Amino acid sequence: MNKISDFIGNYYRNEHVSPTVRAIADGTGISKSTVHSYLVEMNERKMLCYDGRRNITELPKINKTLPGYFSAPVVGSVQCGDPESEEEEVEMYVSLPSAIFGSGDFYILRASGDSMEDRGIYDGDYVLIKRQTECEPGDIVVALDENNENTLKVYAGTDPENNKAILSYANADKYPGKKIEVAKLTVQGVAQHVISRLNRR
Repeated sequence: MNKISDFIGNYYRNEHVSPTVRAIADGTGISKSTVHSYLVEMNERKMLCYDGRRNITELPKINKTLPGYFSAPVVGSVQCGDPESEEEEVEMYVSLPSAIFGSGDFYILRASGDSMEDRGIYDGDYVLIKRQTECEPGDIVVALDENNENTLKVYAGTDPENNKAILSYANADKYPGKKIEVAKLTVQGVAQHVISRLNRR
């Protein structure tokens, strides 16, 4: 267990992502099945978090990233078209420089859809979200609709006629004037940065 723990810590510090079971097996010379058995046991002992498949996070060392960096989990995709239910599942952890991205409690979502293109968010981009429940008009938020489905939209304030919160699309060519209205606004976070590739082809 100590050998596996040391490998995970070193791998994360060097690669800034959590290793797979195969990477641990290759790096330690232990068979995959044996690594899996130890990871299950280590998860039960709360030495690390292991979902039984590929997501591994060593708790004691996850905060020991390089100075000036913070760790953020990648938790899958969020719909930028019509709202879509998403179950939060950590795919991996990545290390980002706080000098560029700031500090706080962050997570990363992979954008899906085209409704936020006017705000510079395209399908497949990674969006750095700061966990918070408060937002201001104009903020790009991860919010729940009345069916508890999450979506990435622009918070446009409250409609004075019906007192409902407005979540607006940001693609005037494809969704002119389209919006979602919710009786109760539940914000899961506010977008801070977009990490995207330059060549989208």
